[in-house]
Amino acid sequence: MSSFPDISVTVQVQHVPSHSTPQRQLFAYFITIDNHSDESWKLLSRHWDITSGDGQQFTVEGEGVVGEQPLLTPGAQYTYNSFVTVDALPGRMEGHYVMQNAWGEQTRVPIAPFRLDVLPESGERLLN
Repeated sequence: MSSFPDISVTVQVQHVPSHSTPQRQLFAYFITIDNHSDESWKLLSRHWDITSGDGQQFTVEGEGVVGEQPLLTPGAQYTYNSFVTVDALPGRMEGHYVMQNAWGEQTRVPIAPFRLDVLPESGERLLN
């Protein structure tokens, strides 16, 4: 895999109480990927490491994101959203995307860890 390209990943998280129960908390997450490099990169696959507040860990891997393998040209931005459930709070997610340039070089773009939690006093969402 090649060196890390100038691609940034921003995550926003929102608890979805209407689809949560005390035993299973649902969170929507909104991802924005920005290509700041001078070459195009295609998102081939994703890898997520998810940890529930009770210590349960699981991994999710697959092609693309939400059924797509977007091509990000120089200066392009790609946004999508998905969801995850955890059995106990606070949860945590982190991972990486595998990206490929026009010459077939592949690299991992990290997704920084973020919390899956609710502020108990207000119920407001937590960002990163």
